[in-house]
Amino acid sequence: MKRFTNKTVLITGGTSGMGLSAARRLLDEGAYVVITGRHETRLAAAVAELGAEPDRILAVRSDVASPADLDQLMRRIETWRGRLDAVFANAGVGAFKPGNEITEADFDHVVDVNFKGVFFTIQKALPLLRDGGSVVINASWTLHRGMSGASLYAASKAAVHNLARTLGADLAPRGIRVNSVSPGYIDTAMYRDVHPDAEAEARVSAGIPLGALGHSDEVAAAVAFLASDDASYITGQDLIVDGGLVGSIPAT
Repeated sequence: MKRFTNKTVLITGGTSGMGLSAARRLLDEGAYVVITGRHETRLAAAVAELGAEPDRILAVRSDVASPADLDQLMRRIETWRGRLDAVFANAGVGAFKPGNEITEADFDHVVDVNFKGVFFTIQKALPLLRDGGSVVINASWTLHRGMSGASLYAASKAAVHNLARTLGADLAPRGIRVNSVSPGYIDTAMYRDVHPDAEAEARVSAGIPLGALGHSDEVAAAVAFLASDDASYITGQDLIVDGGLVGSIPAT
């Protein structure tokens, strides 16, 4: 099914994990895809891994925490394709430690990327985003359920889901839908940084009704749905992709 034929989609943080999987999914569905990242070498590796036709992918070194970088990114997109049909505001970072250990530098970094970066990515994309387009924000299951050691991260993700709801109202006159996706425990490099061993994975999996970690391509499928016309009457919502973690207690 080619839901994105001749459509142009921006994916921030597209060099690994859920961003890379979303890029692969959307390319498979016919899209022209822009991916961003902060490191040229990782961008080049991502493009090579995706293996797309050169005219269907644009890789731009860009830091979402820098409005100047975002301005340059939008100029590159305008020159390349002229417009956007969808945005996946995916770039994010974590800081997993007790609240009393969070430093001002931690706070500034997480908020700069996870909230400021998302806000200005969307704001600066709006002149290129066509009426009837779509924005998907990568949030987190932690906005629905407290987790020790994730106060700063979870608060930043709650902020961007609220942004989905408020911008969904703001942009409704243009027919632009804004939603968020909230992944649970997904097997990515960020997850492995926090839970590096098999014992930790077993403990986490025991709390998930479906009994296993999720995969990036499962989140990518949710992103593709929300970004597509299949979700034409959905805005201001959060789609949780978590194996039942938030809503259910696993069988014992």
